[in-house]
Amino acid sequence: MKPLIEVVRTTSDNPDFVYLIKTFDTFLWQRYPELKKDYWGNNLIEFNPNVIIVYLDKKPVGCGCFKKYNQNTAELKRMFVSPDARGLGLAQLIIKELEMEATNQGFETFILETLYKQIEAISLYQKMGFNIVENYEPYVGLENSVCMSKSII
Repeated sequence: MKPLIEVVRTTSDNPDFVYLIKTFDTFLWQRYPELKKDYWGNNLIEFNPNVIIVYLDKKPVGCGCFKKYNQNTAELKRMFVSPDARGLGLAQLIIKELEMEATNQGFETFILETLYKQIEAISLYQKMGFNIVENYEPYVGLENSVCMSKSII
């Protein structure tokens, strides 16, 4: 039987988003314990109305959001798909949904930051049309960061 995939637009107050972000943070700090002091402040989520959650058979398994970086640019944030739901194209689905919403809001460019060990994520972003760029604030000078950019118009 084909799994049921549902995409929900919501806010950062959604309990399923909070759950997924806590899971994501646990994953990151297990993979990068040495970086917690440099990056923890960048992973705090203030209220965000631009959240996507993907459900697989009614279970929250993936999320992402974006926030305004400047007048024309939105920053992709908190992209995560649970390990047990990877390989189904859900991350691509989340990115496409967020790009569509950002375009509807008038943004022309998406930027993002990930960490150097996130080889699978970097590969996915490149497959989705992102290019590696110079680190932008607040990641300037942080050598473990990989910043990327994509035109969405």
